[in-house]
Amino acid sequence: MATRLPSSGALPEGQHAGCDTSGLILVHRIFRWLYRELPLLIRDVRPGDLERAAIVGRYAHLDFYALHMHHETEDAALWDRLTARDPACTVHVDQMRAQHAVVAAQLGLIEPQLDPWVATADPMLGDGFAADIETLRDTLRAHLRQEEDDIMPVAGAVLSQQEWDWMEEHTRATLASQRKELGKDILSLQLGLLIASVPEAERDEWMHKNIPAPIRLLYLLLMKRQYDRAMRELYPDRPVPAME
Repeated sequence: MATRLPSSGALPEGQHAGCDTSGLILVHRIFRWLYRELPLLIRDVRPGDLERAAIVGRYAHLDFYALHMHHETEDAALWDRLTARDPACTVHVDQMRAQHAVVAAQLGLIEPQLDPWVATADPMLGDGFAADIETLRDTLRAHLRQEEDDIMPVAGAVLSQQEWDWMEEHTRATLASQRKELGKDILSLQLGLLIASVPEAERDEWMHKNIPAPIRLLYLLLMKRQYDRAMRELYPDRPVPAME
């Protein structure tokens, strides 16, 4: 059954304009980190090291999947509502749509390079692969900054909290439905990265405020081990680089 997308235009009955959009800052921090680190991980693979290429390749695939899903979710949830409720935002929404199209085109160039590189661990293929990801990284940096400056304030003013929360709920449900293809640890990776994106001094308070107690317990008992195992797999010889 196809996912029913939220409507645009008037606020649903019983909902009120105004929402907390600060979680998007954390999501953007994750994407900046993922696409900063991925070219470095690719270039660090030794020539012919197929085992290491397969490990890095798995996470590259997840990075690409996550970016596609994030932009598709924004396309479904944000743009029509923002232009309907604040027509002055149309110019910025048009820019967002155009930038999403550029990102999709760059992913279309990058993704076909993944399997040939994983199959060979060829350094020349890897260098071209990494260079194209760096181009995407630079595109994302500019796009995410503009989204934070021009879109988040409008979304916070005209969307309801329920409409905003739909994006997170949709993301979580999509990942859960794709666990067979993406890996059983995918929800642990998502939550672990989200927690890691919060500055360490604020992390405990953020978790108590934003993660229900049963999920916190599950994270401490199981999901954190899965996340830590994934990070050790990616960074076996050095600490996991911090998000900025």
